Amino acid sequence: MQAMVLERLGQPLKFVERPDPAPADGEVRVRVAACGVCRTDLHVVDGELPDPKLPIVPGHEIIGRVDALGRGVDTLQIGTRVGIPWLGRTCGHCPYCRSGRENLCDYPLFTGYTRDGGYATHVVADARYVFALPQSGDDVAAAPLLCAGLIGWRSLQMAGEGNRIGFYGFGAAAHIIAQVARWQGREIYAFTRGSDTAAQAFAKKLGAVWAGGSDETPPEQLDCAIIYAPVGPLVPAALRAVKKGGRVICAGIHMSDIPSFPYSILWEEREVKSVANLTRKDGEEFFAIVPQAGIVTQTVPYPLERANEALSDLRSGKLQGAAVLVP
Repeated sequence: MQAMVLERLGQPLKFVERPDPAPADGEVRVRVAACGVCRTDLHVVDGELPDPKLPIVPGHEIIGRVDALGRGVDTLQIGTRVGIPWLGRTCGHCPYCRSGRENLCDYPLFTGYTRDGGYATHVVADARYVFALPQSGDDVAAAPLLCAGLIGWRSLQMAGEGNRIGFYGFGAAAHIIAQVARWQGREIYAFTRGSDTAAQAFAKKLGAVWAGGSDETPPEQLDCAIIYAPVGPLVPAALRAVKKGGRVICAGIHMSDIPSFPYSILWEEREVKSVANLTRKDGEEFFAIVPQAGIVTQTVPYPLERANEALSDLRSGKLQGAAVLVP
């Protein structure tokens, strides 16, 4: 197999060849067809997330086909088209797992962070945490759904049922979930970097009723807001934009420090909540509505060996939509 490997934090990934991995009991080996490049991958590579397994193959937005089965796997077959997400395994016995909140498991494994991911030609995964997908479909277009879509779906659920919803940061996740929100009949307000008129035009093309800089005040008070950009100062900005009883959801796994802010913008029962990982139930719900909502992803494909370039383009904000690696 071939893979792009992070050997030291903050350093470029290295292109290496390894023996093909063998699945253990309860695991499957998947030949990767496409792997999305997520902002969380940047946080891993840049050392902003603690204690990654090194060396590590990043990537957790994986589409591929099963090409080997470990002993005891009877839910998948050779050739099944599958998706592999961020949540790679949970313990099943901690209080969170026992109460249906496996996304908060005390002893989890995460794809591309604490177990090898999809920046490779092959990857091994726990069969219980793999999503079986329709056999036909565009693999590159589907890859971002495995994280940007799933975390976006969870954040949308947590935001509540308000009609006016703001998205702070209009990248891979927001461009997917904006389509779901529009399908639900909501009004979309998109906030981008002030100078990013291309992203604002993109948001309007996807149905946003307003798009502007993150330092601007929307023309209407919002019922809720989701922050996808990992920028702490956006939290008080979003609180100022939501109405009484409004909710602000921080959707990223990492965010820069949130500055102090006056209690007055939190008062009147406004809320701030964070999204942690996903559950398998989230995946089942989301993939059921993907065809109903008519989701179309905007992607920029890169060959596997150009993973460093894809990460750089994401870091610098050059991308509209999502980068996807193709082995």
